[in-house]
Amino acid sequence: MFNLPETNIHLSAQASNKQQAIELAAQALEQAGYVESGYLQGMLARETQTSTYLGNGIAIPHGTLDTRSMVKNTGVQVFQFPQGIEWSEGNTAYIVIGIAARSDEHLALLRQLTHVLGDEETAAKLATLQDVKQFRTILTGEQEVTLTPETISLNVDSQSLLTLVAINAGKLQEQSAVNNHFVSEVIASPALPLGNGLWLTDAVAGNEKNALAFSRPKAPFNNNGKTVQGVLTVAALNDQINPVLLRLLDNPVQQTLLTGSAEQIIAALNGNPQPTTDAPAATAVQAPAAGSVTGTFTVRNEHGLHARPAAVLVNEVKKFNAKITVENLSRQTAAVSAKSLMKIVALGVTQGHRLRFVAEGEDARQAVEAIGKVIAEGLGEAVSAVPPQQPDTIEAAEPSIPQTAAAETAEEAASDSVEGVFVIKNEHGLHARPAAMLVNEVKKYNASVAVQNLDREGPLVSAKSLMKIVALGVVKGHRLRFVASGEQAQQAIDGIGAAINAGLGE
Repeated sequence: MFNLPETNIHLSAQASNKQQAIELAAQALEQAGYVESGYLQGMLARETQTSTYLGNGIAIPHGTLDTRSMVKNTGVQVFQFPQGIEWSEGNTAYIVIGIAARSDEHLALLRQLTHVLGDEETAAKLATLQDVKQFRTILTGEQEVTLTPETISLNVDSQSLLTLVAINAGKLQEQSAVNNHFVSEVIASPALPLGNGLWLTDAVAGNEKNALAFSRPKAPFNNNGKTVQGVLTVAALNDQINPVLLRLLDNPVQQTLLTGSAEQIIAALNGNPQPTTDAPAATAVQAPAAGSVTGTFTVRNEHGLHARPAAVLVNEVKKFNAKITVENLSRQTAAVSAKSLMKIVALGVTQGHRLRFVAEGEDARQAVEAIGKVIAEGLGEAVSAVPPQQPDTIEAAEPSIPQTAAAETAEEAASDSVEGVFVIKNEHGLHARPAAMLVNEVKKYNASVAVQNLDREGPLVSAKSLMKIVALGVVKGHRLRFVASGEQAQQAIDGIGAAINAGLGE
């Protein structure tokens, strides 16, 4: 989380044009001791190279690489212009964030900002909000989920799963994240095994805000034949907690939970870069449609995809009619639109990261080839002389799941596969308990079953993995597409449909 004092937020600011807005931001950065005098020229020069407008009424003026030496400390100054500032090509900026960053610190900062501001409703709210405390809370993302050392208990001298759950519930209550109704329900309900010795608990009632507590015993112990090495208790107020749930699917994050310090656990759950999480790893990826073209390329820019090269990439993508998505394989991110500058920046791409593009449409092949070419050429910047560890590839995709995905989804596109689409009717969506009921139903059948949240345009993932189901972010009314293959494929689809229609135990 980047540091943002309330004094760095300037609500209801006034400026006649873009240059005046940038001058205000540069002056504030200098007065706060973030930059030396002269940084303004770098900010103006950057704007002539490529517009720093991200979308959703947000602009992020910052200096060039040549003026990075003028940065004393990393920081931001935020200006709100409720009347709007004409920024570029008919775009109007309501929030202007002046950025000063040393080295590649700006990538993590930009990823945090774009993660929060990628939601149109959030950005629109910030454009007129007059409460500086609430403004800061939203912008820093602190409202998404509470993760503090106070909610993490390590080396607990207990061999009782219930004790660990109770400790978590108490910690959440101390943080005002839950009330007595939550505590009563979570203690009365059985914990759910996630695998690797990790267990999950939650409750439908009494959630006051998004938060997570974790307790780890001094030594692993056995509970009804299954190992207990750690217990997660989730307080979920809304789906803004989903990014944390998604990170819990990463093996490096799970290992950090099992062996790391409180600080390391918080860093892992917040998505901060760690040496072990940037390496390419197997992950559930989206199922390419028939006729689509997939390209996987290594980013060789020394400073990764900051605003300028990201803008060059987006401009290239927009030349084509094809629907194009991209995911950062090195960070195991979800696929996002490659035509959104904000979403590209939010991928947090640094040098050496692998990007996977999937294009669908008449000019899909031309689009992917052009994307590969501009990436290889550096997106308007110099590229590393060191060749990528893995070669770039372009291939026509068949409607199947690659073998790097979960084993349970590998056969979903087989010729004998059976599909079913069902609407979730549960009032609180698929939180842990109904998700567990769904997984238990799926495991009854001798079939490979994959599931996709059609309303979030998510990837197909194994329907036998509780955490993957939870991470789909399913709320009431969402449509889930199930694809089953194998001896009992039809029985599996019929059973799943019946279980969903029956409410999954609720």
